[in-house]
Amino acid sequence: MTRSVFGESVQGASHLRNGKECQDSLKKVERDEDTVILAVADGHGSDSCPYSKNGSCAAVNVFCKILGDYLDTYSGKPEMLMTFLKREGDTKVAQEIDKEWKRRILKIHSKYKREIILDAEGNKDTEAIYKLYGSTLIGLVIAKEFLFAFQLGDGDIIKVSEMGVENVIEADKLLGIETHSISKAESWKKAVTIIKKQEENRKLPVMYMLASDGMANSYKNDDEFKKTCTDYYELLKEHGVKAVADNLGQWLSETSELGCGDDITALFSYYTK
Repeated sequence: MTRSVFGESVQGASHLRNGKECQDSLKKVERDEDTVILAVADGHGSDSCPYSKNGSCAAVNVFCKILGDYLDTYSGKPEMLMTFLKREGDTKVAQEIDKEWKRRILKIHSKYKREIILDAEGNKDTEAIYKLYGSTLIGLVIAKEFLFAFQLGDGDIIKVSEMGVENVIEADKLLGIETHSISKAESWKKAVTIIKKQEENRKLPVMYMLASDGMANSYKNDDEFKKTCTDYYELLKEHGVKAVADNLGQWLSETSELGCGDDITALFSYYTK
């Protein structure tokens, strides 16, 4: 089995026009031939979250670090790790991600000597500082024995195979532009996780894609979005990884221009025989 991991973050068309930087971040860690960790985060980018690029970058780094540590701790014990993630994925693991992200944000805020916001009693208002860095976070661990998916806020984790398109994880769908944020108090309570055993006789090829919400929001409905996911899968089969990877940035920019105008990130892990 051959694995190819690639992705792009592009500045949204509306952000280009307004001179606003891309607020999305992505990270991939290919640990060995069987295991990869993927993460995508979408900084809110609103006036109340001026440092959300820092927030999204911290989010993907935290996810990859914490899940990497668990893979190390349970090295050679996949069944024990699966049991742990099933039991603690949306509690202990989510709490660790929440806590570590907030620790790093305070460190970043101090490093750049940004304004210290005080509450009514004159104490440092950490909750107000976290809000300046607001971001969503989606993550996926693909191992030989299992898949572990994590979602806090919007975005999509998709699997495409000859069997069709499916959501790896179904997160809460909020109305309008509101979304859950890692910057909020006890954000871990809004995290959704799932763990699935890998099929022993996996039919290849198979494509996994993590995408920020700018991608799905650029299509008129979910069916059109899923058709595009299938199109990427067919392009990979017909033209190969290099052709898709080389053109991905341009395609995502065109999607933003013709769609919602938001930043778009797409991160792929593609498996062939």
